Amino acid sequence: MANIGRNQQCPCGSGKKYKFCCGQAAAQPSVPDPKSMQANMERQIQAIEKLMQGQEFDSLEDMNTFLQETVDQGEIHHVPTTPFEQAQELVYQAWESSSPRQRRRLARQALEIFPDCADALVILAEEAKGPTESWELHRQAVNAGERSLGPEIFTEGAGHFWGIVETRPYMRAREGLAQSLWGMGALGGAVEHYREMLRLNPNDNQGLRYQVLQCLFSLEDLAGIEELLAQYPDEFTATWLFSRALVSYLQSGDSHQSREALVRAVDENPHVVPYLLGKERLPRRLPEYMGWGDQSEAMHYVAMFGPEWRKNRWALAWLEANQEYGALDIENLDTQNGNNGATLVPLPGGE
Repeated sequence: MANIGRNQQCPCGSGKKYKFCCGQAAAQPSVPDPKSMQANMERQIQAIEKLMQGQEFDSLEDMNTFLQETVDQGEIHHVPTTPFEQAQELVYQAWESSSPRQRRRLARQALEIFPDCADALVILAEEAKGPTESWELHRQAVNAGERSLGPEIFTEGAGHFWGIVETRPYMRAREGLAQSLWGMGALGGAVEHYREMLRLNPNDNQGLRYQVLQCLFSLEDLAGIEELLAQYPDEFTATWLFSRALVSYLQSGDSHQSREALVRAVDENPHVVPYLLGKERLPRRLPEYMGWGDQSEAMHYVAMFGPEWRKNRWALAWLEANQEYGALDIENLDTQNGNNGATLVPLPGGE
């Protein structure tokens, strides 16, 4: 997600500046930094990988039994030995620190031990004084990650990249580079990086597809949005379903296809429509946690993608005209407007 400037219009649609609206509450987040949880998780993964080296098992059940017994005995400990691991441990400590000065100090120590420590460069990039410096440090971090990994893994690991713990610093660095480009207005360059990361790791553990979607909407690249949506056909989040409905309408107007997409979106999360139509107002502070099919998900979707609906003067009218149909009505959508007296909405841009 691109950073919102304090003096920019708030994405909630209130018309106020961000600093006078949702930004007031957002300035004091109460949710702990997830990087500390990421640090513990990666420590455990590295410890388990070392533990399993040289072990032979007759079956998967035997392996799981061995792991469970080891965990129960508390014998899994992360002990960094290589320069990469030692530098990465300093990165984990930096993630767990609330002091920017301490984070920078630990990052520099990590680079002294392992100059190609991509995560350490990312920490420095996040503490950079401006967008240009941040972009340069993220670029250096990506290059460092490539050198550290070597060329073979980009072929052999493609398709399950995030599952290889050593690749994660590179992926974090490249995500940061894409975000830096986005913040500088270079959306096309950001999309290229995001797409390559999705090719390396289509499971998308980083949630990059939602950032790509935002960039593509900003670029008004409807074909690119359709291609992205098709990559994850089983996605049932409000972001995916309502975005699919909007793009379908923008492409084909008030058609059977666009109405069917809208019906499926509304059935999955009916809370989105009142927020999009302005019948419900977004809170000053978005929920800290987001579920599926509930109001929290609706709020987050409308905060981020509501402006895309409001860009087209017909989109919300079409939404209001067709919101009442349910899944059982899909087969009869072509005739229901006439039966129920709803207003047909023309193609986008029509008069």
